[in-house]
Amino acid sequence: MGSTWNAFMNEQLTMTSSSPLAVQGPLSGWTFGVKDVFALAGHTSSAGNPDWLRTHSPATQTASAIQRLLEAGAMLQGTTHTDELMYSLNGQNIHYGTPTNPQATDRIPGGSSSGSAVAVAAGLRDFAIGTDTGGSVRIPSSYCGIYGMRPTHGLVPIDGVIPLAPGFDTVGWMANSADVLLEVGKVLIHDSEEEAEQSAFDHIYFPEEAWALAEPETREALQKSLEQITYHMTSTNGRTSWTEIAPEGLSAWMTAFRTIQALEIWQEHEEWIQTAQPVFGKDIADRFDWASTLRAEENQHSFALKQQVSERLHQLLDTHQLLVLPTATSSAPSLDIQGEANERRRSQTMQLSCIAGLSGLPQITIPVATLQGAPIGLSIIAGKGQDIRLLQWVKNWADTLQK
Repeated sequence: MGSTWNAFMNEQLTMTSSSPLAVQGPLSGWTFGVKDVFALAGHTSSAGNPDWLRTHSPATQTASAIQRLLEAGAMLQGTTHTDELMYSLNGQNIHYGTPTNPQATDRIPGGSSSGSAVAVAAGLRDFAIGTDTGGSVRIPSSYCGIYGMRPTHGLVPIDGVIPLAPGFDTVGWMANSADVLLEVGKVLIHDSEEEAEQSAFDHIYFPEEAWALAEPETREALQKSLEQITYHMTSTNGRTSWTEIAPEGLSAWMTAFRTIQALEIWQEHEEWIQTAQPVFGKDIADRFDWASTLRAEENQHSFALKQQVSERLHQLLDTHQLLVLPTATSSAPSLDIQGEANERRRSQTMQLSCIAGLSGLPQITIPVATLQGAPIGLSIIAGKGQDIRLLQWVKNWADTLQK
């Protein structure tokens, strides 16, 4: 079944906890897939590249985030495909093939957590784990029509995960329902009960610049959800309003994000690339080549802007406010997208995804609409550390819509 969608790198790999408590754990009976970048005892992760697989040894212990899920009773069933060294948003891989988007088979699944998103969207697993640096959980979740969570940076332990850019890397998760997304979040995030008991969010902002980036058909498809959110907020004595968040322009935010990310990426992987001389797909190779030309001392303005953005959004959202925006500028592009068109789409998409990335804030993408048969996601961003409250809010809203 899994081979139909090419979601898995190794579908036969399974892991469970030997603890007797796991049998009664909150995730008991659930199965999940794991992006092939996590340390799993006795397993060598590929990071989506055969040369990485060839030059690395099996892990001696399992990543903390995965261990938490196992101890909660979930069963790991299979490692999932990823873009090469997680450095893409498309989900395409010249070595292992591209996972098939179950909701739109003629379009890309999104990446770099493509296999994890496809495993969930195809109903092969109850949930899946990925990583999100520049949008690698949020974008494939949007393109495949599922729920996806990027947590507050640093909140979920990331030890045992192959790094891309540590200043932005997060462990994310995906599911077909808000209920499952919440339950997995409670396991991955400690002190969840205390957070969940705090008062509700009382103000939602719609960032003008983000909505202006969405293609007209996308805005139209998401309009009903905006109306539903506005009604939901006013019925609970909350408020909604439009606001400007980026006087510098989201293109400037995206440039700062990509620059700092690339500096970190090259610092992490320069030695291995120069030693192993790996074979990359052209788009990935071009990005690494560009990253190698950057110098931190020549890009201090990017670091200064990151700090300004972070402080501005932390103050705006604090503990009781939310941002609502399109997850991506449109539904998933065609499988044959490449070259200049691919880079243009990537740049536009990252202008939206860099908002949470630069500020380190939690973001959930929700499947709310389709455009010409392909899914479109709506995103909610909360203040720092408000992850469980955000997950609970999304679940409550989803429950309201069902009623």
